[in-house]
Order: sequence, then C-alpha cells, then structure tokens
Amino acid sequence: MGIIGWIVLGLIAGAIAKAILPGTQGGGWLVTLILGVVGALLGGFIGSAVFGIGLENFWSLQTWIVAILGSIVVLLIYGLFTRGSRRA
Repeated sequence: MGIIGWIVLGLIAGAIAKAILPGTQGGGWLVTLILGVVGALLGGFIGSAVFGIGLENFWSLQTWIVAILGSIVVLLIYGLFTRGSRRA
C-alpha cells in the first residue's frame, strides 16, 4: 500500500477512534485525524513486529483493526498528556 493509502487509512481510522473514544482531548478533529495517521503507522509497525500483521492491503479487515487500535492507543496517550492543559 502506498503512502496515500496509509494517509487515507489513518484519517479514517482516526475518525473511527475518536468516535469510539469521545473525550475532551485538546486539538479538535484536525489533531485527531493527524494522530490517527500516526496511530495507523504505529499500529502497523507493532502489528507487523509482534503478530506478523501489517498494513499491506487497504481492504483487509486485519489492516483496519490494527490501524484503529493503533489510533486508539495514540489518542489515549495524547489525552494523558493534554488532560491538565485545558482551562475551564
């Protein structure tokens, strides 16, 4: 899968992860989508290193699950770092 496919997959995975984890993370949807791309790449790296599942095929269910789980992990980590930075 090419870089454009990874970006599209990450954007969609980030939107799905934000729908699963609707929190008060700072940054809004744009940051969430960018974090989705990072999460998809992280999920693909960890999935290929640990389980032998990567981001080879755009239409594979395994690819989508790995990308969404990676995006959720990145959103959780980002939420931990930005939790105290919002003002009331």
